[in-house]
Order: sequence, then structure tokens, then C-alpha cells
Amino acid sequence: MSVQSSLPFEEVASRAKVSTPLRALPVREGHWDELRDESGHLRETWQRFFELLGDEGIAGLDHAIDSIAQQVRDNDISYNVYADNGEPRPWSLDVLPFIIDEGEWTVLERAVKQRATLLNAIVRDVYGPQRLLHEGFLPPALVFGHPGYLRSVKGFVPPGGQYLQLVAVDLARAPSGDWVIMAHRTEAPSGLGYALENRLIVAGVFADAFRSMQVRRLAPFYSRLIASLVEGGRATMSGEGSPHIALLTPGPFSETFFEHAFLARYLGVTLVEGKDLTVRDDKLYLKTFAGLERVHVLLRRLDDAFCDPVELRADSTIGVPGLLQVMRAGNVMVSNVPGSGFVESPALHGFLPAISHSMLNERLELPSVPTWWCGEEAARESALETLGEAFIIPTWPGVDLDGHSPRGFGDGLQPLADWQKSIEAMPDAFTIQELFPGSHAPRYEESTIAGRSSVLRVYAIADMNGGWSVMPGGFTRLGAERQPSVSMQYGSSSVDTWVLSSHPSSTFSLLPTPMTPEDLARKHRTVSSRAAENLFWAGRYSERAENNVRLVRVILSSLESNDAEGMLDTMVSLASQSGLLPPGTPLVGHTAASLERILVANLGEGGPAASIGQNLASQARASGEIRGRLSTDHWRTILAARNDFRDAIQALHAAPGIERYDRVLLTRTLENLAAQLLAISGAQGDRMTRDEAWRLVFVGRHIERVITMATFLRTAAEHGQIATPGGFDLLLQLFDSTLTYRSLYPGRFEVPPLIDLLVVEPTNPRGLYGVYKRLCAKLVEISLAANRAGHGDFHQATRFAASLRGLETLCTTDAQARYTEVIAACDELADHVSAAAHEISARYFSHAKTQSLQVSS
Repeated sequence: MSVQSSLPFEEVASRAKVSTPLRALPVREGHWDELRDESGHLRETWQRFFELLGDEGIAGLDHAIDSIAQQVRDNDISYNVYADNGEPRPWSLDVLPFIIDEGEWTVLERAVKQRATLLNAIVRDVYGPQRLLHEGFLPPALVFGHPGYLRSVKGFVPPGGQYLQLVAVDLARAPSGDWVIMAHRTEAPSGLGYALENRLIVAGVFADAFRSMQVRRLAPFYSRLIASLVEGGRATMSGEGSPHIALLTPGPFSETFFEHAFLARYLGVTLVEGKDLTVRDDKLYLKTFAGLERVHVLLRRLDDAFCDPVELRADSTIGVPGLLQVMRAGNVMVSNVPGSGFVESPALHGFLPAISHSMLNERLELPSVPTWWCGEEAARESALETLGEAFIIPTWPGVDLDGHSPRGFGDGLQPLADWQKSIEAMPDAFTIQELFPGSHAPRYEESTIAGRSSVLRVYAIADMNGGWSVMPGGFTRLGAERQPSVSMQYGSSSVDTWVLSSHPSSTFSLLPTPMTPEDLARKHRTVSSRAAENLFWAGRYSERAENNVRLVRVILSSLESNDAEGMLDTMVSLASQSGLLPPGTPLVGHTAASLERILVANLGEGGPAASIGQNLASQARASGEIRGRLSTDHWRTILAARNDFRDAIQALHAAPGIERYDRVLLTRTLENLAAQLLAISGAQGDRMTRDEAWRLVFVGRHIERVITMATFLRTAAEHGQIATPGGFDLLLQLFDSTLTYRSLYPGRFEVPPLIDLLVVEPTNPRGLYGVYKRLCAKLVEISLAANRAGHGDFHQATRFAASLRGLETLCTTDAQARYTEVIAACDELADHVSAAAHEISARYFSHAKTQSLQVSS
């Protein structure tokens, strides 16, 4: 399949009336060209698209690519690839959309509805009367041998008999232009969140063309999805009100965690992991900041086998013990019902025509890719005799095919003769698919349009009456260059999918009925225990990063002063206790140069020290878990702080030897980061609603501030530096109080006013007593907000706030002129806030000490 020489864009765009230089490569022979017809002219939809872009739009395609990449970076859109050791890759989104005209979409929509109806009927029959098995329409080995078939679900009937609420169908176009169905996704279909994010970005890039071509909007589909889940959830409720819907994710290490979080935010449902949920009295509850809150609907993004370690995989740590029993009791609707994964088997394709005729009395609207299950002797012999090469696919997921890796669609043709012995030894495990040369869709890169293999995933949602709605668009993937598999894991990219319409886009409200004042009076926003923990740590990490940046800047500037040697041990101790030096670094024997070298070498994320870079990354991870509670600017500033610092440190360390690092670059980097952290602090204080979530961020920041400021002051006191000029100035800088002190006490160098400002003065935002008392007030508010009386450690903290040492006591010294009362006060403050932090964790995050929790139905 050789590629012909490139053609000038004038030939491709002659009817589009544009003259911007652009090359278009022809697709490989034997593949349908989505861009051009047989005569080489643009297809009507693409002609119209390029006409709407015009010279200026085509000339700006490179800029559009940069804009998309920037939005992907700013929004932190990622895809976790296990081969990358869990490191997220930036989401790959191409600039040109995949365009489907109205007439063609009508065919696809009808076919997808039919497939969804048929698949639900198959699942209902297999877990019910099993007529398909008894009458020979489905081989028992194909069902019972599949790990997706769950015996625990046999006999279970979900609300309305809908085992599937969401179905995804993968389609590709044959060389003839006809569409063929390649695969079904029923277990936990992915891509809905990415499809929406793709639309939000690309529609903005081509806003005029998007409106002029009357592209059908996606929002009504997502609204119908919520409405369907709400309708199903009401069947699990005994009283009135709105059902609580949660989206169950495996967690941040899932390949598609970004879309789980994004989809939960967009749909307005609670994002949960298995550890957030608990079963009590055959009901499912979310562990929240205020106790247990009933969950009525679970939108599942967790594979079947991991859902319930009691009845399914016992080694699952990401499921919910007892979930299947709650389903059987009729107290939760799980979408899709666990056990639906067996219909994803590629071997099923060969049996669907007869099943459709039997169950629906209908012919299939679209054919499946030619497939032979080797468990049928006739099919196996036919494939082995007529096909020299084909795709070898495991019938069941995770099967090791005779020591070979399981292969999916497009992973490469295999000579069947090489596999014949393995197939005959274990025929049920093998499925053979014929080579399918899918269509090539246009992909733009560097003034060139080239065709790439395309696979379109279309989604359908069910209502409680058995009807189906299809999303007018989908999740389209393009294969990577020289990569036969169309898979995001193997370097494929995604594109926005445009379905054109001759009618104006319809509107659809997410809310089934208008909200009343009574509804508004009862509204509240659930704070899950995991969200509470991330809010708390987002506050701690931002404060920790801010203090560490200030400490590094102060140390680096102090090392250049004349009295650096006298302060060296103090600075080493401060850096060590703040986690800026690798574990095991000796605290003595350093020179100014060696301390500087160690500090600079451990600024980034990769070292063993709890560095600034690691704090920024941890802050971003914690904030990402609570993304829905942050303003867009707040979130983007958090990402920018991490990304800009990461890039700058990589550039800094690229120098040949750390001794020759660019000091100007480092200074500018730390200054920029300090400004970004200040913006984050301002957003936390001024851009968040003053609710329980904000209180947790506040408490996290103030716990960290008390511990850090107490550490700074205690270390200076232990090293006898409070009364020295260097130590005096060091403390003022670390407490960010230099200007305040100099304006209050110009020209004075005295310890009592220093201690008064840094410890006693209530108006100083970093004064120890003032920070501690504000923290105690918020601890009481948190306890009351959680509908509980105050707890032991909180009361102890409050009582201690009323008996803090006075200024006169703090200014006393012992026989060695050590400020022992300052040291004791710092130790006690740090102990009390550490105890409060442990109490918060136990009572509100893990619920480890909770004897009885308030239960909300």
C-alpha cells in the first residue's frame, strides 16, 4: 500500500476558494478517504468547512494547534499510561474535527440504538431465563468461560429491567464507504469525558464554522444521562427528594481518571472511590465530613470483578464490600450492572445476526467486522482454510495466548499457519477477525494534511422504559503514524466529532423541574471524607511550599553576606527540618558553597528530599481531587506554579555542573513562584465559598503555619541567634515581618519587640499566638458544622489558647542566655496543632475513632 507523492493543496482546495499553501497527502490504496471523493475533490462537508475557514483560518491552523496544546496544559487534561509507570501523558487532541453529515448520522443512530437494545436483551436473558443458551443461539462456553459473567448476579433484576444504562459502540468505515461495527463497550465505557473536553476546546477554536455548519450540541445528551440516572435512582428511594448520584472511579492511577473527575464535575455528581463508601443495613453510604450520607445511584467506572471484594475478587482494594447485596436489596442502582462485560467479547459478533432475528425480529442495521470464534469447529476450519493472515484476538480479556500478548483490533496481522497448533489446542480462547482497512480521516500537522486510520465510538443511554438516546457525536481516535493499532495507549490521538444538522440546535435543561425556594433552602454541597482530606492537604501543601520558597530565598541571600559563617549551622538546621535537604544529610561540617549546592540540587521533584517541587506536585494532586471547588483561575495558577517551576528547574539543572547554575534564572524562578503562591493563597482566601470546604483549607494552612513558624523560631532560639543581628534579620524575613517591624520600631534592635511581633501581636498574620487562636476558632466551627460537639483535642487546644505565656515570660532567659520559654512555647504550640491534625484525620477522613455517625437518608 504505497503512498503516492504529495499533491498541492490547490487541487484539494480548488473548490474551497482558498489559496493558502498547504499539502494534502493521498490516503493509502484500499481505504476510504474521509476528506476527498474518488475524483480528488473535497467532499461537500469539508469543502464547506474550509470555505468558512478561508485563507486566514487555514493560515492560522498552526496557531490553533498551539492554542489547543496550551488549553490541554492549562486544564491539565491527561491520560495515564501504565507503560509510563503511571506518569500522565498530556491528552492528544488534533485540530481538525471528524465530520459526519446528517443523512449518514441517521443510519448510525438507528444502528447504535438497535445494538444497545440487543445487548441489553442478551444480558437480561443470560441472567434470567437463559433462552439463548438453551436454544443454542449462544454457546455456553462463550458466556460461562468469560470472566465478565458473574454468577452472583444470576436472578437479579434491576429497576425497569435495564441492565445497561450506557452502551458504547466502536465503528469504522469500510473501503466501500459503508459503516461496520467493530466492538461493543458495556462494562465501563470510557471516553465520555474526553469527548466533551474535546468539544469544548475545538468548538472554541472554530467557533464561526461550528455555528455556521449547525453542529449538533452534546449538552442535551449529558442532561438525558443525568435524567435517566435520576429516574432509576428514584426506584431505590422510599420517600421524596432527589437521589444522590455518585461516580465510582478506581482512583488517580486509573488510565482515564481525568475524565472521571471532569465528568463528575460536569454532571454535578459526587466523585467517589471505593474507600469513600460503606454498606450499612443493606444500604450504600458515602462517608462525608458530617457523617454517612445515602447513595442511591452509582455510575460505575470500575471493572466488574473489582466492584465487591466480598463476592467477586477478594484481593480488590478499590471496590465496595457488600455492594452486590445492596443491589439485590433494591437500595442502589448501579450503572451498568456488574456482569455485563461478557457481551464485549469479540466472539459474540458472529452470533448476533441470528440473536437479533430471534429476540428483536430484526435484521442488523449494520454488520459487524467479519469474525470467527474458534470454539465452533466449522467457523474455525473455515477461517483457517480461507484466511492466510488475520487478527488473532483473545475471546476473553487478559488471556495469555500461548505466551503471546493478548492483541486487540489493529495490533497487527498474524499468519494463521503459525497459530494453528495453539488454536487447535485451546480453540475457545481464540477469536479470528478479518483484516479491516478502516477509513482515513484528515489530520493536520506542519502545513500538511495526512490521512490516519480512524475509529468512531458512539454512545447510547437508556431510559427506564427501554428507549435509547444516542449522543450526536462521539469519541473519535486516529491511529499514530506507522502504528497499526488505533489505541490511546499506543500513541493514537483524538479529534472532536461533528454531526451536522439542517435544524437549529435544541436546548435541554438538566433539571427535570424548576427549583423552588424550598429546594434552595435545603440545598447543601456534600463534602466526602476524601474530598475533606484533600482540601485539608491542599491548604497544608500551599502553605508549606510558600514557607519553603521564602526559606530558600532567605538562605541563598544570607549565604552571600559577611556573617554567613556564623549563621551556617542555623540555616542547615532550618533547611533540614523543613525537608529541603535529603534524608541523612549531616548537619555539621558544611560550607556556604556546599549548603548552596545541596539546596539547589534538591529543588525539583525527582530528588529524595521533600522539596519545593514535590510540595507543588502534591498540592496539584490534592487540588485536582477537589477541582470542582476551585475557580478556573485558582486551578490554573496551581498548575502554572507546578509546571513553570518544573520547567525552570529542568533548565537550571541542564547546565554542565550544579556549581555553574544560572543564579539569575534561579532568582527569577523563585520570585515568580513566590508571586504565584501568593496568588494561590489569595484565591483560597477570596475565591472560595466560606463553607466546610473552605474551613478545611483554612485549618490546613494554619496548622502548617503554626508548625513552620514555631520551627523557625525554636531553631533560632536553640542556636542562640535571636539576639544576633543575623538571626534577628533572618526571623523577620521568615515571618514576612521586616517592613512591619521597621515601621513600628525604626532603628531599634531589641528582642522584646521582636518576640512581641512574631509571637504575641494578634494582628500579625504570621504571629504565632494570633495564628493559633484563629485556628482554634475554626476547629470549633468545623466540629459544629459536622453536627458534633467539640472533641477532646480541640477542647485542649482551646483551653491552651487561654493560657499562653505572656510577653514578659517569653523574654526571660536561663543562665546560658537561652530563651527557654520561647522554646517551650514553640514545642507546646506544635504539639497541640499536631494533635488537632491527627484528630481531624481520625474523625473526619478515616472515621477511625467514630463510635456512631449521623446517618442521612
